[in-house]
Amino acid sequence: MSMKMYVVDAFTDELFQGNPAAVCLVQQWPSDELMKNIAMENRFSETAFAIKKDDENYDLRWFTPGGEIDLCGHATLATGYVIFNVAAPGNSNTINFKTQSGILKVTKKADLYEMVFPAYELKKITVTNEMTDAFGIRPIEAYLGRDLLAVFSNEQEIRNMQPDFQKLKKLDGLLQNVTAPGTEYDSVSRSFGPKLDVSEDPVCGSGHCHIVPYWAKKLGKNNIVAFQASERTGKLYCEYHGETVNLAGHATIYSTGQLDI
Repeated sequence: MSMKMYVVDAFTDELFQGNPAAVCLVQQWPSDELMKNIAMENRFSETAFAIKKDDENYDLRWFTPGGEIDLCGHATLATGYVIFNVAAPGNSNTINFKTQSGILKVTKKADLYEMVFPAYELKKITVTNEMTDAFGIRPIEAYLGRDLLAVFSNEQEIRNMQPDFQKLKKLDGLLQNVTAPGTEYDSVSRSFGPKLDVSEDPVCGSGHCHIVPYWAKKLGKNNIVAFQASERTGKLYCEYHGETVNLAGHATIYSTGQLDI
């Protein structure tokens, strides 16, 4: 079996920043074991696999080194980028991806790629000593959707945070997202995924399906410019619409290759 694989840096217009994702275009699904093994070999936070149905419709799945995941923003943006610019340029400005989380739409708007994702409902939970031990700083608030969202008082706490990943594994949530108000941006955040064998996701789209609803309600506005303060960094231009979140960003391609399995 052979397949094309592209590596794209998402949520950035500069190479070696943003969040790298591998995108594999396939005619039919490889076995789940093979897709997981490819993700493990790549060692990116996500590897996407896509099957074309027609010019505007694709099936899409995402795998981390730890297994399949139900929602991923940056790898969806990366897949859209590959289709719009490399695999099928000029066919359409909108793609509908059929995924475990329903139909996800990606639209090319000049040099931005906008995705419509479901917003997670956040349930406020008690801040615990276990959270303090894991993050090294005590959150001022905590919420739970698919992921844990821990809120801190200032962005320096986010930027300087050195969490204990083994202790993070014991906290609630598939991922553990941390956020604080920014000075230059509406929010500053980081996203950790040790349960998925991803210590830190450089720029997390699905994490912002928790982060954006929180800040939209907190700040009383629906347009949120978010900054992910990982080592690679990334920017997201977001709109909150109640049940959905629009996430837009840039992308740039790093490599094109072929896998021979």
